[in-house]
Amino acid sequence: MSDLTILPVTVEHHREPFGIGERAPRLSWVSRTDLPDWRQAAYEVEIDPEDGEAWSSGRVDSPESVLVAWDGPALTSRERRTVRVRVWGERAAEPSAWSEDVVVEAGLFGPSDWSARLVQPVLPGPAEHDEPVALLRREFVLHQPVVRARLYATAHGLYEAELNGAVVGDHVLAPGWTSYSHRLRYQAFDVTGLITEGANAVGVRLADGWYRGYLGFTGARARYGDRTGVFLQLEVDHPDGSRTVVVSDAAWRATVTGPVTRAGIYSGETVDFRRELPGWSTAGFDDAAWTPVDRGSLDVATLVAPTGPPVRRTQLVPVQAISASPSGKTLLDFGQNLVGRIRFRVPEGPAGTEITVRHAEVLEHGELGTRPLRRARQTDVVVLDGNGPRTWEPTFTFHGFRYAEVTGWPGELSPDDLEAVVVHSDLRRTGTFTCSDPEVERLHENVVWSMRGNFVDIPTDCPQRDERLGWTGDAQVFAPTAAFLHDTSGMLRSWLADLGVEQLEEHGGIVPMYVPFVELLPFPQQAEVGWGDAAVVIPWVLYQRSGDVQVLTDQWESMTSWIDAFAARAGTELDFPEGGFSFGDWLDTAAPPDDPAAARTPWQCVATAYLARSARTVAQVAEVLGRDGSRFAALGKRAVARFRAEYVTANGRLAYPSQTAYALALEFDLLTDGQREHAGRLLAAQVTADDFHIASGFLGTPLVCDALTSAGELPTAYELLLQREHPSWLYPVTMGATTIWERWDSMLPDGTINPGDMTSFNHYAFGAVADWLQRTVAGLAASAPGYRKLRIAPRPGPRLTSAAATHETPYGPAEVSWTLDGTTVGLDVTVPPNTTAEVSLPDGSALVEIGSGRRSFSCEIPEPKRVEKPMASRTPEE
Repeated sequence: MSDLTILPVTVEHHREPFGIGERAPRLSWVSRTDLPDWRQAAYEVEIDPEDGEAWSSGRVDSPESVLVAWDGPALTSRERRTVRVRVWGERAAEPSAWSEDVVVEAGLFGPSDWSARLVQPVLPGPAEHDEPVALLRREFVLHQPVVRARLYATAHGLYEAELNGAVVGDHVLAPGWTSYSHRLRYQAFDVTGLITEGANAVGVRLADGWYRGYLGFTGARARYGDRTGVFLQLEVDHPDGSRTVVVSDAAWRATVTGPVTRAGIYSGETVDFRRELPGWSTAGFDDAAWTPVDRGSLDVATLVAPTGPPVRRTQLVPVQAISASPSGKTLLDFGQNLVGRIRFRVPEGPAGTEITVRHAEVLEHGELGTRPLRRARQTDVVVLDGNGPRTWEPTFTFHGFRYAEVTGWPGELSPDDLEAVVVHSDLRRTGTFTCSDPEVERLHENVVWSMRGNFVDIPTDCPQRDERLGWTGDAQVFAPTAAFLHDTSGMLRSWLADLGVEQLEEHGGIVPMYVPFVELLPFPQQAEVGWGDAAVVIPWVLYQRSGDVQVLTDQWESMTSWIDAFAARAGTELDFPEGGFSFGDWLDTAAPPDDPAAARTPWQCVATAYLARSARTVAQVAEVLGRDGSRFAALGKRAVARFRAEYVTANGRLAYPSQTAYALALEFDLLTDGQREHAGRLLAAQVTADDFHIASGFLGTPLVCDALTSAGELPTAYELLLQREHPSWLYPVTMGATTIWERWDSMLPDGTINPGDMTSFNHYAFGAVADWLQRTVAGLAASAPGYRKLRIAPRPGPRLTSAAATHETPYGPAEVSWTLDGTTVGLDVTVPPNTTAEVSLPDGSALVEIGSGRRSFSCEIPEPKRVEKPMASRTPEE
């Protein structure tokens, strides 16, 4: 069938199936064809080992093409297999051509595969400040040619390996941040081209990182240990079938006298080129002055292979402008608030010359706005040695910044001398959104940039100040948006594994407020509404968007334990009797700068709603997994009854006249059919009374537009979206924001930074509205897990004349675009092969179910009308 092409197989959720940790990884493939209504009838998988006969599934009559079981012989450690697939369509007698071959290579599966030991450099002092980057090395001789070479490595701290003077791989901030005492990721690299027969050398740069460095907002260090260390195993295969293994052991030597004299996640780096050690990672280097390493302790049972992509350099951003501040400082503007570091093309200058670069997200009255950074210095220093020009960028830090202040630069500074290097987890982009309003497009782009800047190995709250923690509440509300924009399955499965192990083994079923967890807060961990619910919501979102049932299986104990802990705090009457503090609807717009928990909706009301939603979700999970979920369904039913009895009148009026209260009641399905209609009108009336401003916090804001839409109050949702006065989604855009702010008024209209102690200009939580833009404004959503069935239901509204969204589903690209010309809506859709879609036109006509391919529709709708402002809020001109 010439029109049918099968894309290369995807292995689990790996972008690159190298060094994987699954013995029987599941396989997925995408069929590309222009044939309309194409469906797969059967497939054949062929798995070819390096030695021996290939295994074939034979023809399997099945429409499945996503996360299909690996039915061939299980992988063993280090084993390589080549995988390919072909398929049959329902209307074709002949199969497609085979897909391109994909090589799958296993990592090291068990403790017996490791012979390395953790080796530690001798540091100059106790863990009281940023230590120099240690250098560790050893030489070895290969007596035969090299057929294949693999490097397996990890560290207590952050590391970068070199072989014979060449950096190994392109990973950044390896091995990342996990719950180190339970799970420590190792990395696998193909280094065949970096070593040769004869003399060789391996070297490692080692920094404090999250393991030993300054972490969080208390100023404390060494949360995991006071010594850094390297754990490395190099395996070299030779033509005669023998293998040479070089490991980290007592033969290694180390020094802290290298050029990087200071390296910290929050503080930045200092490099002194006068201390360079040329050739330190090559054979023949004189390391007689270096010291022997100490042997440390590492439990190899904690070692795990990555399930998601590493952090990488993903983009270069040039300097947009160089200017002088009012005080005469030299300022760089990169035009985009981003996360990463600056790459310097350092000029020649006198030895000892110090170039200092400070980073910040904003300017305040023309000067670098560093107050929001709190303890985080975000400062890099370069000390010249008097030799020629060179290029350098920090290795073991990252900054959140748009602006940089440069002092000490020798000669005239040119835009070509520096560029920003964007750094984040190398997630595959899967979703886009555009529309006719440039400021709404900018809002969506700001969401994308905030996600990029905060998905740095873990999903953090902010990437710049002395925090950068994996807050569970932020991730919970943003997960649906994240899953549309990027393929987050592998990364978030790793983070959820940490969440579960810390919850179950360290906190008695209570989900930590941030993961990985270290003690920073002045109060004990508790069952925290919205934050702990990440244990339920995020696995469910991943299942809905990817079709991966395994994530539900893996997280089942975590989900059920959270419900038990949450119900225990609720008490026998589900009334949360002990009271006390809760984040609740955090950062409600009514909250003063110094009290972000002061919300219009009491946290007990929010908690009852969340308990109902999460308990019922776990009951749904149980049904998917074939387990007994009756007790969770019963708990959900009791929580709904409690919510109605405590917070809702008989006709649907909420006890608290707030956007959050009504949105929770409507979106979490807490009302009777008779109450819903009135509650929807009251929500619209409340938003109108609030003058179409945001009047909610972290937990309420993502729900309001959806609640208005489902209540038939779409014009009000559009007015809320398109509001440009503070507080609103578009106010930051009018102020020049290029990321999502933590506070609606992080920058005041006069250019002054919000006076509160907690102000971030890169915080994705309030960007969760992007999911509504994608699903409702553009109209592209999943109707069945994994997008096996799509729901295409665009809802045009006032002041937008077009919108479009694309999403790379597990079955291929889906596209929706609509235009509004007067009262005529034109709709174009693309449905991926092997899927179907239900189309709901904006005119309210009956659902149309279609198969794969491209389709166009049109319909007539009434001219979208704006909702009138209350008379009391109108300006004289209005």
